[in-house]
Amino acid sequence: MPDDHIIETAPATVEEFRERLTAMLDTLPKRLRQCADYIATNTDRIAVSTVADMATGAGVPPSALMRFCQILGFTGFSEMQKLFRDAYVPGWPDYATRLENLKSSATGSPAALVAEFIEAGRLSLESLAKSFDEIALNQAVSTLAAAKMVHIVGLRRAFPVASYLAYVFEKMSVPAMLHDGVGKLDHRHALRSGDALLAITFAPYSEETIAMAQDAHDRGLPVVALTDRLTGPLARAATTTITVTEVDFGAFRSLSATIALAISLAVAVGSARG
Repeated sequence: MPDDHIIETAPATVEEFRERLTAMLDTLPKRLRQCADYIATNTDRIAVSTVADMATGAGVPPSALMRFCQILGFTGFSEMQKLFRDAYVPGWPDYATRLENLKSSATGSPAALVAEFIEAGRLSLESLAKSFDEIALNQAVSTLAAAKMVHIVGLRRAFPVASYLAYVFEKMSVPAMLHDGVGKLDHRHALRSGDALLAITFAPYSEETIAMAQDAHDRGLPVVALTDRLTGPLARAATTTITVTEVDFGAFRSLSATIALAISLAVAVGSARG
């Protein structure tokens, strides 16, 4: 790619990074496209990986990855890594740190925790009521209702949502299959023509979920994404994207709004199928 394609100003936020990446995807040559595809589905690794690690994952030499960083406006990989470290590390400490922070405050008692999480759930539900995309939801219902089989994947924090959806679909006699990753088993071979995938993931995002969504997309199957950002890594693979965000407390995020949206989606699909 010629030098005049290099953006001189680096993205100021992770959100801006994702928007810039999405905007330039189709203009990149093969090796830089490999970098973009890998980074888009592995943003959670940027803060903790080396240039060599990321290059190996993308299947390119380190020089190509460095070039990719410069194309995005960074001076190099270190500057790009700093953006993600600053965004994720302070905001989302490990669980030991989160618990220690709660113990050192007045909000660590059981009764106080209940009150705080109820409030976080209330705010999350109010936000969902004001911001959910009715058109996208209707499209998602139509897509899943028309599918011969609904494949559901959601790991880590999204797993309770995915498993609950599978349970509700089963009770409504909607053909559905939960991809749970137990034993590191990959059941992508079960995807068939006429099926649809419902993929669920939230920041810092599940690599396995995104990979399966991309695989389904590459096979020409419709993909419904339930995630937290329209510009997140599921965007490229999704036919329809439904977003939901959760208010956190003490860096712990509940699933109040997500479950409400998920059960609404499931019941609407069951109703549409009759």
